[in-house]
Amino acid sequence: MWQQHYTPIAESLGLSALVASFPVFILLLLIGVKRKPAWMAALAGLGAAIVVALGVYHMPVPTMLSAIGYGAAFGLFPIGWIVYWAIVLYRITVETGNFEIIKDSIGGLTEDRRLQALLIAFALGAFIEGAAGFGTPVAVAAAMLTGLGFSPFYAAGICLVANTAPVAFGSIGIPVVTLAGITGLPLNALSAWVGRICAPISLFIPAYLIVVMGGFKALRGVIPAAALCGVAFAGTQFYVSNYIGPQLTDILSALAAIVSLVFLFKVWRPSDTFHMKDEASSHTPVNHGFGKTLLAWSPYLYLVVFVLLWGNDSVKQYLNLATTKFAWPGLHNVIERIPPTVAKSSPYAAEYTFNILGASGTACLFATIAAMITLRMAVGKYVAILFAVGRQLFLSMVTIAAVLGLAFLMNYCGATATMGLAFAATGALFPFFSALLGWLGVFLTGSDTSANALFGNLQVVTANKLGLDPILMASANSAGGVMGKMISLQSIAVAAAATGMKSEDEARLFRFTTRHSILLATVLGLITVVYAYLKF
Repeated sequence: MWQQHYTPIAESLGLSALVASFPVFILLLLIGVKRKPAWMAALAGLGAAIVVALGVYHMPVPTMLSAIGYGAAFGLFPIGWIVYWAIVLYRITVETGNFEIIKDSIGGLTEDRRLQALLIAFALGAFIEGAAGFGTPVAVAAAMLTGLGFSPFYAAGICLVANTAPVAFGSIGIPVVTLAGITGLPLNALSAWVGRICAPISLFIPAYLIVVMGGFKALRGVIPAAALCGVAFAGTQFYVSNYIGPQLTDILSALAAIVSLVFLFKVWRPSDTFHMKDEASSHTPVNHGFGKTLLAWSPYLYLVVFVLLWGNDSVKQYLNLATTKFAWPGLHNVIERIPPTVAKSSPYAAEYTFNILGASGTACLFATIAAMITLRMAVGKYVAILFAVGRQLFLSMVTIAAVLGLAFLMNYCGATATMGLAFAATGALFPFFSALLGWLGVFLTGSDTSANALFGNLQVVTANKLGLDPILMASANSAGGVMGKMISLQSIAVAAAATGMKSEDEARLFRFTTRHSILLATVLGLITVVYAYLKF
């Protein structure tokens, strides 16, 4: 069994962490400075990770190749699987002409771009995050905003910024459930603390979103909507996470925000006008009647129904009959993790779950079939869409596979743990860096669930050493991770694919989200410090 070593450079944690971060540096350099497409940056970062794994950590070549394959497989299924079917669903509504009716129905509620962003990017996106997660909300919401007339760049950027508040409780609470399973800490206590950290941020994210779109001048005209949306979502998020549990937190919070906004739009309109840069010209919405409007929305109604069914335990037990779980060849339990990343030395598991029926992407697949039948689309046209979307997403899938291969390689060779230990060495400042550790984990893996699995135990071990609350520190990992979602290359690839963005704009999108990600992660870190040192 090959044993991880976290200080391979002269037994120095600082020097080792510097070298371990080399693949991340390459990613940031290529996409943020050199403005290369995401797929190029991802492949170059993967190459750098291979050099570090072999040359610095002395990982065996077969184990290295297996780790890359494991990560790439996870990137394509279930993540790529979700993205693919979400885009197919959107294309069905476009090809049948029903997206024009959807646009008119939203325009009938409000033609204001700011309010459309609150309703679609934030509220509806949060609902889909809570039901499905793993990239689905960005894929669906960004595609819808593009169809409504937002430029691909701003549709993608707005949805990435909006997809922060709900991430910690995404996919029926899976990140928090995973954190409890990894650390052995009580689920409800973790849920409560994640809610207490996230709710203050959720309160002002709707307003922040409007400022991102058009500055404080744009916010002044829609303060009632931004405030109501934030209070409805954050208040419900706090209550449900603290007194019910993590599973329904996002779904109920998003429903509260959606209902509040729809009622507000019936009785209130902004007094000013607002236009975004590069937006398509708008048209006067037409009233198509309840029947046609319901039919046009049916693909997304099917999506909600199937995703909720897939999350139901009684349905899930039958879907899981087709699930195959196996030890990943050449990787499962062939690596030994050692303290302090874990409490005691133990094999590093690598089990791949191929839940072809139980995956959220399969729920979306069934929604596309139901939509095809309901909207009377010819089977030949449906098949043509499947091939067209496959061609559209090819480079995005390359990006996702390469990024996850990089992330898993860094995890299994020990490089990610080295960087985590560098954060943990900050002593009294650790509560602040605890949240940033989660942020780093999600940036690398694209998943709050994966970041919790990666750093959850490290947070607990470090908290116990420093005399801090281990439940709070573990929760900070999950809460801080939500701000890393908008800059992960996986998320960038999903947003770019959903909007049909030009590949040269991916680097611009990364730079756009990075400053917001760093600012909001810093705020979360400060909130964690307040909770850690001021007793409530």
